Amino acid sequence: MSLENANGRLAVWLTLLLGMLLQIMPVPEMFSAWRPDWLVLVMIYWAVALPHRYNILTAWVLGVLLDILLGATLGIRALAISLVIYVVVLHFQKLRNFPMWQQSLVIASLICFYHLIIFWAQFVVSGAHFTLELFLPSLSSLVIWPWVFWILRRIRRHYKVR
Repeated sequence: MSLENANGRLAVWLTLLLGMLLQIMPVPEMFSAWRPDWLVLVMIYWAVALPHRYNILTAWVLGVLLDILLGATLGIRALAISLVIYVVVLHFQKLRNFPMWQQSLVIASLICFYHLIIFWAQFVVSGAHFTLELFLPSLSSLVIWPWVFWILRRIRRHYKVR
């Protein structure tokens, strides 16, 4: 493995680590319902950019780590992220060709899907109650996706990640 490939893989894993840190970082209570799903956004980008390298297994491992870090029921976020990334990998060629506004809408719907899976699993396990706040991260992810895409694309081009 060349040094260039190693630097590229390290850059990807550092962005995933940063997404994990942003996901678990404490925020004020008034903003917590609006927190974008950073890890899912970063994972979606890498699944669209390099679906042969960062796919369902990577998503599952990161989901288990996120469950452990959040102290949640083990496997709920792993299942949700894996299913979202499965849909992304299945349609990555279409997603690549969408204009940015359309990509943002698809990402928002995928984040809704992610939260609905988490809600369903928590409902089955512990009888969680449905609220409309469940969809607020989708709106913030819709707004923030173009910037996440732009930053990660610059990182990908700078480190020549393939």
